[in-house]
Amino acid sequence: MPSYTVTVATGSQWFAGTDDYIYLSLVGSAGCSEKHLLDKPFYNDFERGAVDSYDVTVDEELGDIQLVKIEKRKYWLHDDWYLKYITLKTPCGDYIEFPCYRWITGEGEIVLRDGRAKLACDDQIHILKQHRRKELETRQKQYRWMEWNPGFPLSIDAKYHKDLPRDIQFDSEKGVDFVLNYSKAMENLFINRFMHMFQSSWSDFADFEKIFVKISNTISERVMKHWQEDLMFGYQFLNGCNPVMIQRCTKLPEKFPVTTEMVECSLERNLTLEQEIEQGNIFIVDFELLDGIDANKTDPCTLQYLAAPICLLYKNLANKIVPIAIQLNQVPGDESPIFLPSDAKYDWLLAKIWVRSSDFHVHQTITHLLRTHLVSEVFGIAMYRQLPAVHPIFKLLVAHVRFTIAINTKAREQLICEYGLFDKANATGGGGHVQMVQRAMQDLTYTSLCFPEAIKARGMDSTEDIPYYFYRDDGLLVWEAINTFTAEVVGIYYKSDQVVAEDQELQDFVKDVYVYGMRGKKTSGFPKSIKTREKLSEYLTVVIFTASAQHAAVNFGQYDWCSWIPNAPPTMRAPPPTTKGVVTIEQIVDTLPDRGRSCWHLGAVWALSQFQDNELFLGMYPEEHFIEKPVKEAMARFRKNLAAIVSVIAERNKNKKLPYYYLSPDRIPNSVAI
Repeated sequence: MPSYTVTVATGSQWFAGTDDYIYLSLVGSAGCSEKHLLDKPFYNDFERGAVDSYDVTVDEELGDIQLVKIEKRKYWLHDDWYLKYITLKTPCGDYIEFPCYRWITGEGEIVLRDGRAKLACDDQIHILKQHRRKELETRQKQYRWMEWNPGFPLSIDAKYHKDLPRDIQFDSEKGVDFVLNYSKAMENLFINRFMHMFQSSWSDFADFEKIFVKISNTISERVMKHWQEDLMFGYQFLNGCNPVMIQRCTKLPEKFPVTTEMVECSLERNLTLEQEIEQGNIFIVDFELLDGIDANKTDPCTLQYLAAPICLLYKNLANKIVPIAIQLNQVPGDESPIFLPSDAKYDWLLAKIWVRSSDFHVHQTITHLLRTHLVSEVFGIAMYRQLPAVHPIFKLLVAHVRFTIAINTKAREQLICEYGLFDKANATGGGGHVQMVQRAMQDLTYTSLCFPEAIKARGMDSTEDIPYYFYRDDGLLVWEAINTFTAEVVGIYYKSDQVVAEDQELQDFVKDVYVYGMRGKKTSGFPKSIKTREKLSEYLTVVIFTASAQHAAVNFGQYDWCSWIPNAPPTMRAPPPTTKGVVTIEQIVDTLPDRGRSCWHLGAVWALSQFQDNELFLGMYPEEHFIEKPVKEAMARFRKNLAAIVSVIAERNKNKKLPYYYLSPDRIPNSVAI
């Protein structure tokens, strides 16, 4: 009688093992086997991290094995099981791999296909077509779209983390409990004694050091020492937490009436302001998005304020970017003076602090939350709904949406919800952040997620003109590496543009993103369909780059740049100044966040800047969804390209007082998971 050797690998994460009864049956081209109980006497089967082998004898020839069925039945109490893969050795000595990487819960059953990636057009056998269809029908019931707030990209239909499908939950919910993590962060930073001191001002700038953890030679310490300097202020628009706002100024907006006379002491080339603009030496950052956003009113004891400043910057003879004029709201006039470096010291300093605070709000809510977290969730939900596990694009993307839906659900549960943690310390809490996302959706376009296009659109692409823009330089290297990799994978499975255009599952995935994620807005420029291999490679590069590199660039520097509170105030407790010559240091300190809010802010930026335990970085694919040699070779080349980028960045950073490492591939997690 024919005999098969079945090897079963259990996951190594917590609670992956099971004591339940596991049954296996084989489905072949010539027949189906009986159900076989996988059990070895006097042996604890399916322990966490175990790889167990069993001999399965069948009554008759089964032909080519097409499917493997696994059933789990209760032994004592329901015991979830994480199955990594099954390997089958056939009677004639062939090995067939069946990747799974999923949880089997309750009295569950999973039907697996072998690991070769297949498009729908490759499946000619009825049973395989049926398996493909059934999997998507099941997933579409599990992964449903929901509107969390009007005008937002749609998100997963789950109120709490525990309501999510088991496969996309965190291994341990405790690890992503924001309340727990922020409190733990405050404890680790020895600042919990201040956390309830709301309304209590610091006495001066030095007083902020009481909650500032000095870790020698770090960026945060350098920020603390140099935050008042114009050079440090300008540098952050290029390589800080929010390096996406600065653009080349080609014409001064009418609402910002800066003249040559105002700024001539800052200009170094003996040119007028207009001539400097023509030569490409003037840059602008406009926080128009914040105009009219409601400030946080959740604490009746503390009035909080927002501004919508415009900042003009200048590239000096040393090719460094420095601020030369700041207007603190969008309408010029007597009560909206233009602040200048030649003004009184504290006038100019407070104007810069307002810009830094505004930058913090746009960074947190738009650059970080909307344009990485929420966008990646859209790609993830669409993938689970429209691409079966056997599809090559599912196999490619699944590592890049790992835990994204889970972290966002947790954020909606604890962080950005009504009365959530975000309300505690942020001036845009209490609903302002929701208004901001609704507004920013107008500017969320497909091309703005294509990294080279986004840089070009802001006029920031010339390395000769703007030499110290490391976010751009490193981002382009990583984008190119990802694009080369996706093009190789696309080339393996799609032999022509026609195959792309005729892949209905792929088209349904792209359409889901457009219709539900982008709410069917034509102006978003998101494709409704994809017709060529080149466009498909670009689309996949957008998905992977957004989830990995873009998120890393705007997330993991938060402690570096925002832990020194005066450099990134999460709220301001007095309105912007309307006249010059009256600002004092006492006034600035009373405007900056109080002790309690400072502590919550510090706990947040510390917690958000930490990597996950067992983080998987770009190019790491420990789950072997792909089994074919050509793809594995493409992955190896991808890793080699990434390693070369790591070396280039490390070499550039040598001896730099302010190294830029957020886009070094060995520090870029595969997915948005924090």
